Amino acid sequence: MSRFISTRILSLFFAFFLVSTLAFAQDSGTGQADSTAQTGGATEGLSTDDAVIAQGLELFNGNCKQCHAVNEKVVGPALAKVYERRQLPWLINFIKYPQKTIESGDAYAVALYKQYNQFMPNHDFLKDAEVLSILSWVKKETDSPTKAVVASATDGATPAAGEGESNSGLLVGIVIGLGTLLIIVLAVLAMLGSVLTKYLSKEKSLTDADKIILNQRIEWGKILTSRGFVGIASFVFVALVLKVATEGLITIGVQQGYAPEQPIPFSHKLHAGQYEIDCKYCHNSVEKSKHASIPGAYVCMNCHNSIKTTSPNMQKIFQYVENDEPIQWVRVHNLPDLAYFNHSQHVKVAGLDCTNCHGDIKNMEVVQQVSLLTMGWCIDCHRKTEVNAKGNAYYDNLTEMHSKYSKQPLKVENIGGLECSKCHY
Repeated sequence: MSRFISTRILSLFFAFFLVSTLAFAQDSGTGQADSTAQTGGATEGLSTDDAVIAQGLELFNGNCKQCHAVNEKVVGPALAKVYERRQLPWLINFIKYPQKTIESGDAYAVALYKQYNQFMPNHDFLKDAEVLSILSWVKKETDSPTKAVVASATDGATPAAGEGESNSGLLVGIVIGLGTLLIIVLAVLAMLGSVLTKYLSKEKSLTDADKIILNQRIEWGKILTSRGFVGIASFVFVALVLKVATEGLITIGVQQGYAPEQPIPFSHKLHAGQYEIDCKYCHNSVEKSKHASIPGAYVCMNCHNSIKTTSPNMQKIFQYVENDEPIQWVRVHNLPDLAYFNHSQHVKVAGLDCTNCHGDIKNMEVVQQVSLLTMGWCIDCHRKTEVNAKGNAYYDNLTEMHSKYSKQPLKVENIGGLECSKCHY
């Protein structure tokens, strides 16, 4: 009997020891929180709907891509199977309130902070459903990674900024070529006339009338002082002056090619091009406001509190932060006060890309104004651009009425895009 009791006690002691060892091993893994699964999550709350996943991709690109990737570490940990590391409610809370979660003493959150030595920005503006859509896209990308597609040079190519200038240059080249050809022809005719005059002057059978005609000389003084020549020359001169003056007046306020020096050099080619940081990360009000906000120093600090902290330019940003002063960025694209323009209407509703107005920004070391941004330029765009009515019930009645009277697609000019009061009020 005593042997049986002893055996049972030993068995219970061994089981207790085994459970304690496993628990200790699990707790000790928190130091590598991003690579060790803890309190495994469930994926029942994630969606496989294409629309939800597409929304998640858009939100990820606009809010997360700057610091995270699915299958590799960037500024923060890789997100592959993050939904298996923690429960979905925990992930939602941490994504929306990371600093609050860390300060609460949560072991996993604290371990992440210690490993990466920085706070993730709050995303409390995201709804729970939007966070789940991001996680749904992460799961899809984890299970079926998207293969990178290299676009050809002609796919989706944006017309070159100097296309109009190239056409104008071609016309000037043609005029110069024709003028040069005319001069050559006149020189050849003059040479032929001189040779024929010398040849005929040797003829002995010429009459006095022939000799008078042969010895005629061009009196340039009388020609240049004649009323006809003076009238034509005056007309050409006045026309040229008017042309130059008109072109000068038209270009007042047009800053195409303007590329001012900024207080801190910022390379869009590096950030938006090489690192593929979404435009909306820095210009975060572009989809909900008239203005595309200019980033403050705190936006730079989201990444640069741990990246290139010793850079001389970063020292300038640190100075702005310490003094609680805004960075005095120089505005590149300027519209007159009499013109109204709403970024959210064009970006969010119309679905236009930044490159439509700002050019190939991802390849600009220094940002410059590419487009004319004149009234004629805007009107021309409104005449050519089709209304993005897909999935927008606001346009249902308009598209239905338009289709009754026209076979052409609904364009911006058809919904009042050329009315003066749309931009001037």
